[in-house]
Amino acid sequence: QVHIEESGGGLVQSGGSLNLSCVNTGSIFGVYAMGWHRQAPGKERELVATMTWNDGSPYYTEDTIGRFTASRNDAKTTLHLQMNSLKPADTAVYYCYADHLSTGRTWGLGTQVTVSS
Repeated sequence: QVHIEESGGGLVQSGGSLNLSCVNTGSIFGVYAMGWHRQAPGKERELVATMTWNDGSPYYTEDTIGRFTASRNDAKTTLHLQMNSLKPADTAVYYCYADHLSTGRTWGLGTQVTVSS
């Protein structure tokens, strides 16, 4: 069973950086993708970055490519998201997820990222 825990959120000034971590404390077998979404107040949840788990290929959106970098550890338990050049529009709750062949998508509880101008 997959269990997701996020960490690394916080308050940062515009132009600053944060590194988010997403740990799967459950089983890694059957996980085929992990990624991040975010949700700002009054807005829909949107994709930030995702990674296919067998080969580690990342995917970014038009807004995050070039600023955000996804990486994973060798044990395939943790997905990191290095966020650089942050701007106030990046302020949101960031949610990590893992996609499993049998159990579908599991979400974490989220971590708050606040970027001040």
